[in-house]
Amino acid sequence: DTLSEDVTPADFGRIAAQTAKQVILMRIRDAEREQTFSAYADRAGDIVSGVVQTANRDTVTIALDRIEAVLPKAGQIPGERYAPNQKLRVYVTEVKRSAKGPAVVVSRTHRDMLKRLMEVEIPEIYHSVVEIKGIAREAGSRSKVAVRSSQEGVDAVGACVGMRGVRIQALVRELGGEKIDIVEWHADPRVYIAHALSPAKVVHVWLEDDDERHTANVIVPDNQLSLAIGREGQNARLAAKLTGWRIDISAESEAGEILDSLRAEQAAEVAERARLAAVAA
Repeated sequence: DTLSEDVTPADFGRIAAQTAKQVILMRIRDAEREQTFSAYADRAGDIVSGVVQTANRDTVTIALDRIEAVLPKAGQIPGERYAPNQKLRVYVTEVKRSAKGPAVVVSRTHRDMLKRLMEVEIPEIYHSVVEIKGIAREAGSRSKVAVRSSQEGVDAVGACVGMRGVRIQALVRELGGEKIDIVEWHADPRVYIAHALSPAKVVHVWLEDDDERHTANVIVPDNQLSLAIGREGQNARLAAKLTGWRIDISAESEAGEILDSLRAEQAAEVAERARLAAVAA
């Protein structure tokens, strides 16, 4: 059998009913906000796709799956224009609670956005066959990415560039024409620095690493000096960020005596090693 009992308080009138309704709706909204926050809190550091809702001078509002994200001025690529209903991929930098609910902050200039895009576009990186060792980025202008292969026989640079550059061009288009240099990482900092200054050719690198200096002195052919430095020093600046070394670049003609001395020292070291090997034998 079913037994029914009316438990409505005697003073439960219209005002009390409205209050109860408001409390229930408020609790439902709080639960929805918490669910949304939990869903996006784990996505910090990921790339998400959205649609531009509004765009003004300072901020762009982007509609994601169940929430709106904010793209601040600092996270916008210089020179890039945003229009309502435009589809956009962004990098989630922060998810935080606010009085109005979860707040998602996104960026298109963050260095790790390029890393995540490469993981999406390049299967070898996604499957850890090719590893990204470092990224130096000036958003909207140029980036340098150092990669290495973890599997023998795989060309790390070639895998990232793709046949006829198709993979790297997909990244360039996504980032509004930003130039991307892919260089090969090397355990020897001298070789790594020479690679990082690509496309310039390097004649010699010697390091000064002590308590006062952490500098790489680089000599390039005379006709490669401007290429090594880059427009407004950009190539050298990105190479320094990528390798972690302060880089001083000199033309071969200006550093002739230094280069001759270094070559003589190297020849003496090789001769001494050969002599010690002969004695040991």
